[in-house]
Amino acid sequence: MKQRALILIVDDEVANIEILNAALEDEYEICFATSGEEAIEIAHKVLPDLILLDVLMPGIDGYEVCRRLKENALLADVPIIFTTGLGDQEAEVRGLSLGAIDYITKPISPGIVRVRVRNHIELKHMRDQLAELAVTDALTGLSNRRRLEQTLKQETARLARTGDRLSVIMLDIDFFKQFNDTYGHIAGDRCIAMVAAALNRAVRRAADLTARYGGEEFACILPGLEHEEAMAVAQSIRDHVHSLGIPHMRPDAGAYVTVSVGVATARCLPGMTSELWINVADQQLYLAKAAGRDQVIGTIFGADYQDGDHRLHTESCDRSAETGGGEHPPGVNGIPVNSGGVS
Repeated sequence: MKQRALILIVDDEVANIEILNAALEDEYEICFATSGEEAIEIAHKVLPDLILLDVLMPGIDGYEVCRRLKENALLADVPIIFTTGLGDQEAEVRGLSLGAIDYITKPISPGIVRVRVRNHIELKHMRDQLAELAVTDALTGLSNRRRLEQTLKQETARLARTGDRLSVIMLDIDFFKQFNDTYGHIAGDRCIAMVAAALNRAVRRAADLTARYGGEEFACILPGLEHEEAMAVAQSIRDHVHSLGIPHMRPDAGAYVTVSVGVATARCLPGMTSELWINVADQQLYLAKAAGRDQVIGTIFGADYQDGDHRLHTESCDRSAETGGGEHPPGVNGIPVNSGGVS
């Protein structure tokens, strides 16, 4: 069942709220506020899909409410329709200049309100869909690098307020260029999509984010996880990729596709940039590659870390002996097996 859009009605006169509620309650969820201060507080709590905002109110007027909402990153894209008894053109220009998308004059006509609200809700849904496509990787359905970087900045800022830990995982498909050269780019894309699906199965919390960082490289953001927990997630990713059994016939690559994984964990503190986690996790990924691939290597770092710092204590997690050194049960899944040699 499709979730109904949420409309916030803001008016200091209860009679106007009742009229608007009666016009819209059959199609939308409704909440209301009777002052500008209350409107801002409720908007932050419920994140409405559209706001009907009275202009003339005691205390903070509608213009100031609109200005403050548009300054907030979470609420800036919420459509605002002014409702007002002011009929002059200057007032309308002022409201639209502040970021409102429409103007409805009083006395309120329920039919006009319904049509205008419906049109703007549909436009918002279209914009939301386009925005989602802009931060989604088309091949895998995972988040793309843009969303990863946006989310990482938000999480480091949020967790810095409480000093909680944040872990980032970087992983890379081993010998992927050789895989593409052997099986072709269509099979390479299929391999990337299958690894992405394995990544999603291993990273299960709603708070976590999985992303395709670029090419055959992936990343995960794990807010609030201790290092040992993040290492366990990384090992689960490696195990899930093993279980795919994607054949890889290059002699030095092992019989099946594997991944190398780097993990970086730190307590978030004011002044620490989000790029630190990516840099350290990437360094750990490099160490996993240098150590022979198909491994998990991670570290805990602090605010004094500097790029290129090789004094980090690293922890490796290599269970190839338990899994037969990469000899996984075959699970071809549509990827052709090439029994010939690899050039």
